[in-house]
Amino acid sequence: MESAVYNPGKLDRGLIMDPRTKLALLITVTTFALGGAGGRRCGMLVPVLCMVPFLLLLTAKRFKTAIIGIVLFWGSSMLLTFANAHDLRGLIYYIILGSCGVLGRFLPCIMMGRYLMESTTVSEFTAAMKKLHVSDNFIIPLSVMFRFFPTVVDEADSISCAMKMRGINIGGRHASKIIEYRMVPLMTCCVNIGEELSAAALTRGLGGEVKRTNICRIGFHLQDYAALILCLVPWVLLIVEVVR
Repeated sequence: MESAVYNPGKLDRGLIMDPRTKLALLITVTTFALGGAGGRRCGMLVPVLCMVPFLLLLTAKRFKTAIIGIVLFWGSSMLLTFANAHDLRGLIYYIILGSCGVLGRFLPCIMMGRYLMESTTVSEFTAAMKKLHVSDNFIIPLSVMFRFFPTVVDEADSISCAMKMRGINIGGRHASKIIEYRMVPLMTCCVNIGEELSAAALTRGLGGEVKRTNICRIGFHLQDYAALILCLVPWVLLIVEVVR
């Protein structure tokens, strides 16, 4: 079963970036967009950081995903600004505040994580982690994760198609059976997939005592340095804020 996530050679991955740079972007976006670190000093940089995942998806020709994400992100920001400017109160305000807060904080992080997984092979990720001298106890679960989610999505699509043929879907004749006939097989598949991928990772030498070779060549390029500088700026501002 093939998936675009761990066969990225078949797709246009956009900017070729080192996996370590992508991880640095993911950590930075998550810390300052989702965590809200830095306060007012980093407030001007947060929208810039939030736009980075969407721009990277555009370079990888994921136009639909990127455009929908940009519309949702800026739409939620504008709606929240409108609600605050007109001094809305009551239930409607709290609904807007909650929904816009979730979109504004979680969406950039989710998109950055998606870009990381769709543009990085397992071999590239493993090579990057080895260069960082990360323990195999950390590398093996993450390597399995890179293959786990796309495989689960494929299995879910197959189960969905099979159930639609039998009329088991929302609005169908057997809508009440959707949980039993879709969720139970999917959970069983998740357990089996996790066990099989873990065994495959160990079979290929991950976790062995002998140093494992890797033919992937990774390294930093101009775009990596630019991205790392962008990541460094909010961290410096955060440190200055803490020291003061």
